[in-house]
Amino acid sequence: MPDCYITPMANQTTLWIGTRKGAFRATSKDRKTWKFDGPHHPGNEINHVVADPRNPKRVYATVNNAWFGSHVHASSDGGKTWKLSDKGIELSGIPDQSIKRLWHIEPGHADEPGVVYLGADPGALFRSRDWGETWEQVSSLTQHPTRDKWNPGAGGMCLHSIQCLGKGRVVAAISAAGAFRSFDNGATWEPYNQNVRADFMPDKFPEVGQCVHKLLAHPRDPEMLYQQNHCGVYRGKLTGKKWTDITRGLPTRFGFGLAVPAAEKETLFTVPMQGPEYRCNMNGALTVARSRDGGKTWKHLKRGLPQKDAHVTVLREAMTSDAHEKAGVYFGTEGGTIFATRDAGDSWYVLAANLPPIYSISAAQ
Repeated sequence: MPDCYITPMANQTTLWIGTRKGAFRATSKDRKTWKFDGPHHPGNEINHVVADPRNPKRVYATVNNAWFGSHVHASSDGGKTWKLSDKGIELSGIPDQSIKRLWHIEPGHADEPGVVYLGADPGALFRSRDWGETWEQVSSLTQHPTRDKWNPGAGGMCLHSIQCLGKGRVVAAISAAGAFRSFDNGATWEPYNQNVRADFMPDKFPEVGQCVHKLLAHPRDPEMLYQQNHCGVYRGKLTGKKWTDITRGLPTRFGFGLAVPAAEKETLFTVPMQGPEYRCNMNGALTVARSRDGGKTWKHLKRGLPQKDAHVTVLREAMTSDAHEKAGVYFGTEGGTIFATRDAGDSWYVLAANLPPIYSISAAQ
């Protein structure tokens, strides 16, 4: 078993949920009944909450507030108490810019204890080497030579995807700049966007400028990457030269959510949306798309999902999967509903309703 995969503890599943009004935690031993607690950081916009798989009692949250700014809070006791943990998160070397929002926080790989990465708007990457106590800007990416070709997407210039794959391998994605990869612990970065469309630009296949919406590596195979893009769904190899367009079979190229279950070798999920002008599912019928062959073919899953007068938005961090042998997949809507499956998408149920608008969901075991 590759060292990037963490064996689940017993059968408990924990979901950390970031919302517009705080963070919540849901726990279950059977994925049928769930216990909730929260809100943590009530009244704040929580873009992302994640438990550290190297020590699940360590939890990190990106906390954004229109009046008090953006901060990282960390817990060492599973969320019972939180500590401000953002010393050093300061943008440098980018004239006339400042931190607008903290987006994604990613624990480092098991072979780099203490390392945590943080993505921010405007297109900034930070790293901690002491479990989030202090931070340093990763200027090799934040000040990348291609930066003058980057542009903010509708949500700003957000660095929203970070994958720590071990042996110095890191992948990051920025909207709208594209995907970048490093093989030397972030000392240098190269764009990795060949064959990814940018239909909104004069050059439809530029070196950088693509609008990645979410990028994930397979938990058991860090060489295999997937992305849901503004302009399609793609599969790539970490060391490959170009991405493969796997959108054929989907009703649209547009979407945000993406899930890649650990227990299935070539399975991925996404929630197709109509397009950038109407960022909701299509025709009022909520559907999840699943591929079990790496995107060669797709099946559209509807059982248990509303099929009439349902117009929902699923944001880029608001979809995730667990590591159970029968994969659990979870996604939340801006309307505050979480849908879940415990049979890899064959059937769905409402896990929670009436939450604040959901920004993110992450699973821990």
